[in-house]
Amino acid sequence: MDQPIVLASASPRRQQLLAETGLPFSVQVPAVDEDAIDGPSPKELAQQRAWYKARAVARTLDRGLVIGADTIVVWQGQVLGKPRDPADARRLLRLLSGRSHRVITGVCVCQAPEGRAVVGAACTKVTFRPLTPAEIERYVATGEPMDKAGAYGIQGRGALLVERIVGDYFNVVGLPLTLLARLLKEFGVDML
Repeated sequence: MDQPIVLASASPRRQQLLAETGLPFSVQVPAVDEDAIDGPSPKELAQQRAWYKARAVARTLDRGLVIGADTIVVWQGQVLGKPRDPADARRLLRLLSGRSHRVITGVCVCQAPEGRAVVGAACTKVTFRPLTPAEIERYVATGEPMDKAGAYGIQGRGALLVERIVGDYFNVVGLPLTLLARLLKEFGVDML
């Protein structure tokens, strides 16, 4: 199937990951209010947000496949979003310090303009090492936590906070490539 592929995401991390696969694509940022979307479980929330993002872009196109993704951090059943400010980032990092949490990314591939959509989710367990107040303060001062769910980026300085992961590393970055390859294959696109 020879269709243009569009990534419905402003995330530079997702764009970089997809570019590294060699798959040609363009980017179109969806006009979606993530906070207005709800789901009965964290997994379904991530999938719903991914679906809404993909659909919002797909409806603007004549043809193509649109990839939507949404990553959330879950600690003790609570969804931890992006920090509102540095104080909130410190609070989130204190919650995660020395503990495990789950990172869930919902992914949707949608055929434009009104075609079928396939959705999936990947889950990775992440364990932080115990963090000192000074380490939290220095990390927040870098600014890196401010646009990331759970207030950290594993692909940056946030890697220094992580003791271990169980599951897909790329899921924690924001785009589980194995899951994406499986979903694209349903539309006849082979990433490899």
